[in-house]
Formats: sequence, structure tokens, C-alpha cells
Amino acid sequence: MGEPGGGVWRRAGIAGAAIGVLAAGAAAGVAVERLTVSRSVRRKARLALDATGPFGTLRGTPGRALADDGTILAYETDEVEAGRAGEGLGGPLTVVFSHGFCLDQDSWHYQRAALRGRVRTVFWDQRGHGRSERGGGGPVGIELLGRDLKAVVDAAAPEGPLVLVGHSMGGMTVMALAEQYPELVRDRVVGVAFVGTSPGRLEEVSYGLPLAGVNAVRRVLPGMLRTLGSQAELVEKGRRATADLFAGLVKKYSFASKDVDPAVVRFAERMIESVPVDVVAEFYPAFGAHDKLAALAAFRGLPALALVGDQDLVTPAAHTEAIAEALPGAERVVVPDAGHLVMLERPEAVTEALAALLARAGEGSDNG
Repeated sequence: MGEPGGGVWRRAGIAGAAIGVLAAGAAAGVAVERLTVSRSVRRKARLALDATGPFGTLRGTPGRALADDGTILAYETDEVEAGRAGEGLGGPLTVVFSHGFCLDQDSWHYQRAALRGRVRTVFWDQRGHGRSERGGGGPVGIELLGRDLKAVVDAAAPEGPLVLVGHSMGGMTVMALAEQYPELVRDRVVGVAFVGTSPGRLEEVSYGLPLAGVNAVRRVLPGMLRTLGSQAELVEKGRRATADLFAGLVKKYSFASKDVDPAVVRFAERMIESVPVDVVAEFYPAFGAHDKLAALAAFRGLPALALVGDQDLVTPAAHTEAIAEALPGAERVVVPDAGHLVMLERPEAVTEALAALLARAGEGSDNG
């Protein structure tokens, strides 16, 4: 006989919560801990925040890019308002924003709002995320994401200077683009920003937990993900059933400050919840294989930003330091009291650093 139904649901719920932790960052290996929360209070709060949050309301001109395997990638463009071209930012250029794992283009909400109308921007959803198609299934490598970004650039910004901005997996995507298309970087890229990301060696990240325990999880996780990916419907029900636990884990691994806006936390939950577990399973192997430190050489000599939250548990500050060391002259910014989703937790600091980068990049493109 199979185990009682309650046991099956409990296991599915814990598995779903574990997948939620994977979604909060660019790699996995986080142990699930029981958190004490008030279910009724959190349930009411989630409903209220879902109804009132401003996130996801900024929309631009929609477009579609065709990846080299036929996958349709969704992007949106915000054009410069008449008379405001490059206002305070240096000059005409296109800024392309790439989001992180299990997020979507709306994760740049605050930066999009601040730059709207002042500079041409492109925001896109990585395959399997947001409004983009999933593709044919099977493992998704970072190299493929780099080619996806090239397809978006070709469709949305086929000419003119570019500034590339990437958070977490999005930063890895930018590195993969540079590795495969160095001529594009040489000819058109005038600035680059890496936000809470890593050039590799993610297997060394402990997520604030004992390394022995994390390594044990890593040994069993690939097989567990394959199994869960084949039972996606059950796991999704389990993840919804453990929403309170999931919310606590998202907050722990996405944010650091105690005063983070509850609406921001709930917005992060909603983005992560929207990504199916089988998509998570398809992406997971890519992070252990990611090694793009050498690819950063393509950006040497360009205005660059390397930014991270000082309490990022997913892509710790040491990984951003490695990026900065590979890019002499890059501006290094460590945002205090901030976690992995620094662009949502401390938006002013991120937007200010990006504006400074765009000003430097705009000056360079004008002179070029």
C-alpha cells in the first residue's frame, strides 16, 4: 500500500518549498527549515498586497524575438520621450535589462520607473519565464541564454550603442553573450552592469548554512529535481499548500533588511511562484557548470558596474569582487543591509549607480 495521503502531500509541500528556495537565486542547495508564522495573518496580507501592489503595471511596446531554436522570447521597449533624449545620462543609447532565475522583466520595476522616458530601454523575459515561451524542454545551458540575448538585441536594438545590465542569472547571460559574440561587444557595447551575479564557482556557495549539509543536498538534488519535474502538478499543489513556509524562505534568501516593504516581498513571491517546477529543473544543472570569468575580458576598458548587497546569500559579495577584479576600473558598489534582490530592496542605490554608469557610457558613445 502507498503511504497515507497526508504523508504524500506533506512531502510534496516540503519539496515545493525547497524548489521555491532554488527559485530565489541563481543556484540551489538550501536546506528547508520550519519557520513560525501566523498563517491567517499572512494569508490576508497576501490577498491585500496582491490587490494593491503597483508592480507589473509598467508596460512598454511589446515585441517578439525568435531564438535560434525557434523559441519565441517576449520583450518590451520603452522609448525616449520627445525632448528628453539622454537627459542627464550622457547620450542616445539602448539599455538592455536581463533578469534573474525565476524572476521576470518586472523585477526591474523601480529602475524602469526611474529611467522611463529618459533613455531607450529594453526589458525581456528569459525563456520559460514571464511571457516568453519555454522552448523544447530538456536542460537549459547558460550558453543558450547568451544566444537568446543576442536574438533580443537583434530584434529590439539592431543598431546603435548598447549598455547591458544583468542581475543574477541575467548577469551570467550577459557573460555568455560576450563569450560567444565578442565582436558585438567590441563594436556596440559601451557599458555593462553586473548586479548580484557570479562568474562561476557557485558550488562553493554555502547559503549561510553549514557547508557539509549543503554539499549533501547538492548530491541528491539533481535526481530529486528530475523526479519532481516529472510530477510537476503534484509539486505545484504542494508549493501552494506550504505558502507560509515558502514566503519565509523567499524573504530570507532574497532580502536582508527588517524594514523591507511587505508589498515588495509579496511581489518577489509572486514572480517565483509563477515559474513551474519543471522549468526550475531544466535550468538547475546550468549553474553548477557556469564558468565565465574569462568571458569578462571582452568588457575590459568599458565603463562597468559591479554591484551587490552586502548580505547576499545566493551570489555573495566575493563573486562580485571577482568580477570587479577582472574589470579594472569598474565601479564597485556594495549596498549595505541588502540581500540578493537588491534592486527591489534598495532601489535608490541601484538606480543611482546605474544612472552614473549610463552617464559614463553615454559620454563614451558620443565621443566614439
